[in-house]
Amino acid sequence: MWKKVAIVIGVLIVACVGAAAMQPEDFSVQRSVDVKASPDKVAALIADFHIWEKWSPWEKLDPAMKKTYSGPSSGVGAVYEWAGNGDVGKGRMTVLSIDPGKSLKIKLEFLEPWVATNTTEFALAASGDTTKVTWKMSGKNEGLMAKFFGMCMNMDKMVGSDFEKGLAALKALAEKGG
Repeated sequence: MWKKVAIVIGVLIVACVGAAAMQPEDFSVQRSVDVKASPDKVAALIADFHIWEKWSPWEKLDPAMKKTYSGPSSGVGAVYEWAGNGDVGKGRMTVLSIDPGKSLKIKLEFLEPWVATNTTEFALAASGDTTKVTWKMSGKNEGLMAKFFGMCMNMDKMVGSDFEKGLAALKALAEKGG
């Protein structure tokens, strides 16, 4: 009896490890919104980390979060570091590049409760008096544990709703005069 139970448990463990190993290494989460504002106006709200507290969904999760800004006040080289409760953890963002009126690229580093480095991109596409803002985060599930986590926790479901909240707040801020 115990031998059969041990064999079944062993097979289940091997199956889980095998399934995790076969998971894709890359992941991507993306959401978009149309904003009645110019690409330059929207880009200014994204490129200045001091303004993120007005629209970022994570800022509201820990009102006591410690924030540090370094480098230029906005644009390429601007750095925002945070340390907060278990909902926000600890991390850093750095603006890597800006294509004026078209895109912004940010290096996103999570330091606690886990370590990961992802790329965040904001694409801006003008159409008349509207700008389509697309917020995308991509990264890698490196290692077996990260792949297992990715198998159990869908990154799109975990982060997608936060992107939607953030984009809605960004839209409201840009359209009211930001």
